[in-house]
Amino acid sequence: MPLVTTKELLLDAQNRGYAVGAFNVENMEMVQAVVAAAEELNSPVIMQTTPSTVKYADLAYFYANVKVAAEKASVPVVMHLDHGDSFELAMRALRTGYTSIMIDGSHESFEDNIKVTKAVVDACHPSKVPVEAELGKVGGKEDGLDGGNGGYTDPQEALQFVEATKVDSLAVAIGTAHGVYKGIPKLDVERLSEIRKVVEVPLVLHGTSGVPDEAVKECVKRGICKVNYATDLRIAFTKGVKEYISANPNVFDPKKYNALGREYVKQYVMSKMCVCGSKGKAI
Repeated sequence: MPLVTTKELLLDAQNRGYAVGAFNVENMEMVQAVVAAAEELNSPVIMQTTPSTVKYADLAYFYANVKVAAEKASVPVVMHLDHGDSFELAMRALRTGYTSIMIDGSHESFEDNIKVTKAVVDACHPSKVPVEAELGKVGGKEDGLDGGNGGYTDPQEALQFVEATKVDSLAVAIGTAHGVYKGIPKLDVERLSEIRKVVEVPLVLHGTSGVPDEAVKECVKRGICKVNYATDLRIAFTKGVKEYISANPNVFDPKKYNALGREYVKQYVMSKMCVCGSKGKAI
């Protein structure tokens, strides 16, 4: 089916108490793996690229891969810009055909975050493309993103931010971090519940690779509708490639070792779709 937007998917997730998994893809095999997982579980899915991934190739390369995969699929697929770091990049993604845009102004002041987010919302909404923003700061460092030690989302600021920007979904900072965790993260789920009480739009959890599954389930129960995974997909793909080459040191055909990486990503994505509760929820 054609690519869809996050608007309907996340509202359905919010109404039915599950979350949609959002998976960062770096190459064709990862795109294939994520769609194969969604098809097998009859799950909606979001695929996304960060600014550094886009720099490595181009918005159009990744869009074309995901567009083809979506057209061959029987489940809803979204193409999302993750952590868009400027108004200009957000507009390039919109013109390319991305069906969901994130503008991340969390490194700016509260007022400047509102300003850039509202500008992107005003530009995207006439095309019926939804916008995600971030308030507070998800910590950690990965893929050119540096959240430092992070900063928690204030519930009342979240209410003010959503009302001022008319954003469609909001990524909140409750103790997760980007990249590889050095220990087990401790999430402030009570803060999440307080945000959910005052904010009506779907909430998003970033930095979820490495977060225990039970903690993610608790966050979904408390209102998270979109869960982002990135680092662990890379780890799964690389593990498959390394294993194949180690067992077959004379291999020179990338199709052979990439295929095992693809299979490992598929299995990982399926497991996280089950954690999010999206199995069987394709609409």
